[in-house]
Amino acid sequence: MTADEFGQLRRAVSSDQVVGARQDIETLLREIEEGSGSGHGVRAGIGAYLLGQHAIAERLLSDIAGDGVALYVLGMVYLSTENWKEAEAKFGAAAKAGYENVEATMKRVSAIRMQGRLEEAESALKQTGMEGTRRAEYSYQMGCILADRGDTYGAIEYFERAVDMDPHHAQALFRLAGENALYGNDNEAIRLYEQGLSKAPYYIGALLNLGLLYEDKGNYSAAAFCFRRVLQHDPNHPRALMYMKDIEATSEMYYDDDMAKNEARLEQLLSRPVTDFELSVRSRNCLASMNIQSLGDLTRVTEPDLLQGKNFGETSLVEIRELMQAHGLRIGQNLQPSKPKDAAWQGTATGGPVGSYAILPADLSPQEQAMLARSVTDLNLSVRARKCMARLGITSLGELIQRTPDELLATKNFGVTSLNEIRQQLGEISLKLRND
Repeated sequence: MTADEFGQLRRAVSSDQVVGARQDIETLLREIEEGSGSGHGVRAGIGAYLLGQHAIAERLLSDIAGDGVALYVLGMVYLSTENWKEAEAKFGAAAKAGYENVEATMKRVSAIRMQGRLEEAESALKQTGMEGTRRAEYSYQMGCILADRGDTYGAIEYFERAVDMDPHHAQALFRLAGENALYGNDNEAIRLYEQGLSKAPYYIGALLNLGLLYEDKGNYSAAAFCFRRVLQHDPNHPRALMYMKDIEATSEMYYDDDMAKNEARLEQLLSRPVTDFELSVRSRNCLASMNIQSLGDLTRVTEPDLLQGKNFGETSLVEIRELMQAHGLRIGQNLQPSKPKDAAWQGTATGGPVGSYAILPADLSPQEQAMLARSVTDLNLSVRARKCMARLGITSLGELIQRTPDELLATKNFGVTSLNEIRQQLGEISLKLRND
């Protein structure tokens, strides 16, 4: 198979021809298994990769030498399975076997970068010379290198340059859309995802994220279309199935007008300044010294906290308590559950899910400490779930599992679908949310 034929097959699997292309590949795979498809191992292996059957693709392609396309696709298999070292080697071999050198080099740069060797990745990228700089992929890879170095603005500039050179560069559009979604620019994120999905191949991550953004906007039919497109490619995709189930459940949802009005009134009440009410000068001054400015602030402190204020005694406490009771409130009713400063993960004797937070880091094994120190980005969450993590300031798994489901659900645009997504991802590594 030539590089052009590989490109055509990839577009067929990703486009409206997906059903026919999938059937042809599956037929060929069956013939290979039955021993009647000899001579088509490369094509079958490439087809298996395009269908996401990486184990089969690796088995069929790993013994093939001297075929540039086979080696390139095997490198892509290893990239998909995060076997960075093998991917690096296969892309290098693909270039030597005649696969287009600049393309193979840029993919090898991805593998090098994912191993944390950023200087080497940049050096290899620049070795593609003028031919490399003319390609959108060059700017995309440079943007990824800058992003890995923490230079977000520099990375965005390169991603935008890649899109200027190739308006359909799906990965650059994906990164730009993700950045916009993370900072709340949902309309721009939707536009970028739509642009990235306007031409095959269609990336599953982009379809899922776009569907979630549509769902946030209440455009359920568009969201369902995105999730169905994923399921057309992979009928058993767990996240797409979960999101579709949530979309289908919206038909059973109803809007409680009275509840909404009550919530609005409560929000307005909690925002009222304490200076609106008749309080003694001492109580007023004490609250000001503690930076308590509204009734809502009083619902987030405890009575002992108030008594610790200078010149704040029992008389002032009774006065504040009566003020809150007069409006159907109480001191500390919205207090966040306390988090022990040094509390950490406690597993079961068999390595089961988290049960409590009663032990200190010193009591944890190095493996358990490493687990809790991992970034929440390792969970490969959707844009919506990542935005929730950002709003709550959650950066590590240890911080995440100290949150309850109710705390997460209280975050803007965070619903049961996102909660189930986080539960599923945590469950795969034997963790769970507090009180879950």
